[in-house]
Amino acid sequence: MNFPKTNTFPKTTMLERSMGPNPLKLCEELLDGSKIPRGSVVLDLGSGAGLTSALMAREYGFVVYAADLWSDPGDNMRFFEGVGLSNRQIVPLKADATALPFASSFFDAVVCVDSYNYFGRDPEYLGEHLLPLVKPGGTLLFSIAGMKHDCHDNLPTCLLESWTPEQLDYMHDMDWWRRNIECTQGVEIIDMHEMACTAEAWADWLACDNEYARGDRAAVEAGALDYLNTIAVELRKL
Repeated sequence: MNFPKTNTFPKTTMLERSMGPNPLKLCEELLDGSKIPRGSVVLDLGSGAGLTSALMAREYGFVVYAADLWSDPGDNMRFFEGVGLSNRQIVPLKADATALPFASSFFDAVVCVDSYNYFGRDPEYLGEHLLPLVKPGGTLLFSIAGMKHDCHDNLPTCLLESWTPEQLDYMHDMDWWRRNIECTQGVEIIDMHEMACTAEAWADWLACDNEYARGDRAAVEAGALDYLNTIAVELRKL
């Protein structure tokens, strides 16, 4: 696939700061065709080491709040400044997804790449914790690590090469996510589809030299991507 915005970042930056399948490519594909206008105030939920936040601020012109529980905001801000971004364009903060410190209707949009499945599996999460922060008519875009078909009752051995059944319970298929989201009032599902860049994003991740990427290699080399996918979700707040 073509990723002109992703390619404005050196490959070494992706290798050093990725925390899963290439978040830059997942984010660019997710935003492809999006009608979120430049200047929009956007929450990057579960922003990790800041790659997706930097992409959205620098290449899409959003004002980004980069919220993550596990990353250091100071380290992320140094990274943002290193790629030419100021605190007027991007604000890093440490925040729990279930206790986000923002006013109601603060955001024009929410983007969440490769982390929604950690907290969004709770069917009450979207309506209680996230949707109130979005303006009416606002957009929510999720890129969710998923399964082509739920297989928790008979897990393929290739998946167990790297992950436990408990870890795999964070992954579900598109029908499961549709049912999960449809429980929430005040939001409309605009689109759900399987993302095209999954294999490419995984290949980039496995090229990273860190213990988590190395730990995932056994499953992927045994055929895990025959069962896994990435699910794109576009929602609109009513």
